[in-house]
Amino acid sequence: MTAQTRLVDWLAAELARLGVQYVFGVGGANIEDLHDALRGTGDAVRGVVAKHEFSAVTMADGCARVTGRLGVVAATSGGGAMNLVPGLAEAHASRIPVLALVGQPHTEQEGRGAFQDSSGAAGTFDARAVFAPVSRYCARVDDPATFDKVLTEAVSVAQRDPKGPAVLLLPKDVQQALVSFPVRRTPVGPPAPAVAPPPSVLGHAAGLLRRARQVLIVAGEGVAAAGARRELSHLAGQLGAWVAVTPDAKDVFDNRHRAFAGVAGVMGHPGVTDRMRDADLCLLVGTRLPVLARGGLEGVLADTPVICVGPERPYVAGLALLGSLRETLGELSTRLGACRRDSPPQQGPVPLPASRRVGDGLAVYADALSVIASVLPPDAHVFVDAGNAGAAAIHLLPAPVRGRFVVATGMGGMGYTFGAGIGAALATGRRTYVLAGDGSFFMHGMEVHTAVEHSAPVTFVIFNNNAHAMCVTREDLFQGGARGGNTFRSSDIAAGTAAMFPALPATRAQTAGQLREALLSGQADGGPALVAMDFDPSEIPPFLPFLTAAHGPSHHRKSDHEIETVHVG
Repeated sequence: MTAQTRLVDWLAAELARLGVQYVFGVGGANIEDLHDALRGTGDAVRGVVAKHEFSAVTMADGCARVTGRLGVVAATSGGGAMNLVPGLAEAHASRIPVLALVGQPHTEQEGRGAFQDSSGAAGTFDARAVFAPVSRYCARVDDPATFDKVLTEAVSVAQRDPKGPAVLLLPKDVQQALVSFPVRRTPVGPPAPAVAPPPSVLGHAAGLLRRARQVLIVAGEGVAAAGARRELSHLAGQLGAWVAVTPDAKDVFDNRHRAFAGVAGVMGHPGVTDRMRDADLCLLVGTRLPVLARGGLEGVLADTPVICVGPERPYVAGLALLGSLRETLGELSTRLGACRRDSPPQQGPVPLPASRRVGDGLAVYADALSVIASVLPPDAHVFVDAGNAGAAAIHLLPAPVRGRFVVATGMGGMGYTFGAGIGAALATGRRTYVLAGDGSFFMHGMEVHTAVEHSAPVTFVIFNNNAHAMCVTREDLFQGGARGGNTFRSSDIAAGTAAMFPALPATRAQTAGQLREALLSGQADGGPALVAMDFDPSEIPPFLPFLTAAHGPSHHRKSDHEIETVHVG
């Protein structure tokens, strides 16, 4: 047995032994002991103070997505704890392993009028009931002597398929309690053995793939989460398959490969539907094919046999190979043996037509994204926020060759990227690009301050149309005309952030050349940078429901400006 030490000191040492480099959070009375313990690790685990607990969760989420390791967030009781919920909901929906350490009042005060009491006693609400639906594991620790076992179970569950958040509720007196746990020599919560589909099912699936004249693979975020890009590429080569990706998975297959068919679904490329129609078998890999990924494909999917590889059943009918994605892809490749086909020629991702205003001098999504694509380092990470600008980036911007291209489609929460991009940049040291609209910036853009404080290599690119533009577009197309509530007074975000943070290079780019210069300058400086461009809130992004409504025979757009249809890309 080791000598007695505070539980939080033991926890900090365990996090360091797990390879955790950062604990993201916001301080407070009922979590301050943990932050004190982190300082005692000698920078083995660094505490990063965010501006808001939602962003602290997304920092842990972004860290986990780019490293494949556990992300950790810490928050105090009361409002701090409740601010974690939307971020944990995203991690839960997107299957991201996050450990949330949540402070609680002293146990002797609970049920007796304690400030921020959420014990469920004496008419207070129960924090466990709040966190349980957005976590894979949720436990309140009342007995310090059990904490080592509880931590082991929480970390194990968070990293076991289907992955997701684990939440530990830690009363202040429990954090301060003296404990003596054995020194561990093996990892906390060793992973369970990989589960593979039954051999008979694998054999049946391999036979179907071998006999298929042409296969279309639709690959999802699960490929990146499982570290299975190489296995996917190898299997695609064996089958001579075309490969499409879901909106949140542009980085799982080379976007420049001759077999790449584009993005599937409502923000995707129409050629994917053609490839689905031409194929006689669809192989889903690492995706359950939710609505965003299958929109526009439903009709042809109904006539196409489907095989799904992943830990969870798909949302469409088909043969499910449930188990470890990476192991299953390897087994299929082994059963296919020396099979090797050339993928037939195909057009690749031909963009949807986009509508835009003419002659107003504002930037156009396609032009801005073309500039961004031209300067992205091959190992950069890209985090794309929600909204019209996000839809355009998903459709038009190729993923970096060796970096992540992350879209939080689990909950689709605006402002996710600001924290997530910072977490990714700190975890890897790579230049990370946050692409977000002004609406997202106004929600969580003050995390720019966190990037400045920690010299994080993040470039924030703000698409400023002075509106919640997707809401404006929906009002215009589906509700008889925009009402004005979702449009804002003009703002100069670059000038504002430059005034607030004098050390931050912040540029208002008005031309493609200025945008390019600002992006390259940000790369050279090494720390954070921000560039904003002005866009038209009435520009319709390459989003299938919008374009269908805008150009349908019965739609008459209410606008004082001429609309022209152009092919972008």
